[in-house]
Amino acid sequence: MNNPLLRAFVMVVSLLTLATAAGAQEQVIRPSLAQLWIDVATNIFGIPGMPSVVNPGGKNQFGNTRYGIGRYVDVALFVRAQPQGVTATQAIPAAMRLGPSLPLEPVRAERASGAAGRDPGAVERPKGRLLFYWGCSAEVRSGQPRVLDFARGSPQEWASIWQGRYAPEGGARAQPGHSIWPNERDTRMLPEGASLVGDHMVTGEGVPAGLRFALGPSQDLMPAIELAAQGDPQASIPLRWRPLPTARAYFINAFGTRGTDFVIWSSSELPDAGMGLMDFLSNANIERWTNEKVLLPASATQCAVPRGIFAGAEGAMARMIAYGSELILVHPPRPADPRVAWEQEWTVRARVKSTLMTLLGAGR
Repeated sequence: MNNPLLRAFVMVVSLLTLATAAGAQEQVIRPSLAQLWIDVATNIFGIPGMPSVVNPGGKNQFGNTRYGIGRYVDVALFVRAQPQGVTATQAIPAAMRLGPSLPLEPVRAERASGAAGRDPGAVERPKGRLLFYWGCSAEVRSGQPRVLDFARGSPQEWASIWQGRYAPEGGARAQPGHSIWPNERDTRMLPEGASLVGDHMVTGEGVPAGLRFALGPSQDLMPAIELAAQGDPQASIPLRWRPLPTARAYFINAFGTRGTDFVIWSSSELPDAGMGLMDFLSNANIERWTNEKVLLPASATQCAVPRGIFAGAEGAMARMIAYGSELILVHPPRPADPRVAWEQEWTVRARVKSTLMTLLGAGR
């Protein structure tokens, strides 16, 4: 290669190739020695004549952030060096009003329920129809409702209504290998006025010595949703609520039976019934689905159920959720140099929501 210009060209190409290869190098990431999940929920009944909080002085149990009525916190810890679970302690701020700490106890393995082997084909299909409406509007929009015959509906027709957006599970779970609170050793309920704001620390065998972190107001228990849903079912029903300070987005759906028809409505601008949305969501999903107008923005304070879709319905109910901010902490921080492995010591993930169930047309 005697041509100087050609030699220079080859050299430049080689240098660019090496630089590109170095830039594309994938960083080695080693998983955390300990992972901590904290789910925080305010779940309220807004039905006249019924208590908004069930069993306030009773026993607490894990999973109430999903299924309990009241204010709850679920905590789960996984320690890689102790895959069978470990007895640990979580130091908590005085504002939580539960003393200096919470005991985290390993989950006991249980035999699977015999219901898992039941033949779904043996279940008789119900009779009637499902009518699905969507969107905040005073009148029923063109092309609605979607109608599904329970007896004749194909899997594709079922999926067109039920198979909407959802987020894969990523929070606190009571499974073997995890250590949880509340547990059989500690069934205390959260006292009135309890707050998670402040410093937390987890200790236990195999837990990194520096598992310390702070939770701020964005990861604290959210206020209860106050939804006004009064209105004549023959007409459009206005929905109004006070904005929650730490809410990132909202979603509402409603359902009721009218004879053999089951009616569903959701606040989404797209045809999504929201069966997978009444749950914790990541910040990324909240942002994405708000931009798609599936979720209502944090600035929203009102919506409307279309005219007459619940006329004659028996006990129509509305469900609303306010999504709080998800917090993910990883220690130590990710090295900027991709050639340096990211040796994660611990990870904390905290999620927050507030939900309400109320009678449609009755309100709070």
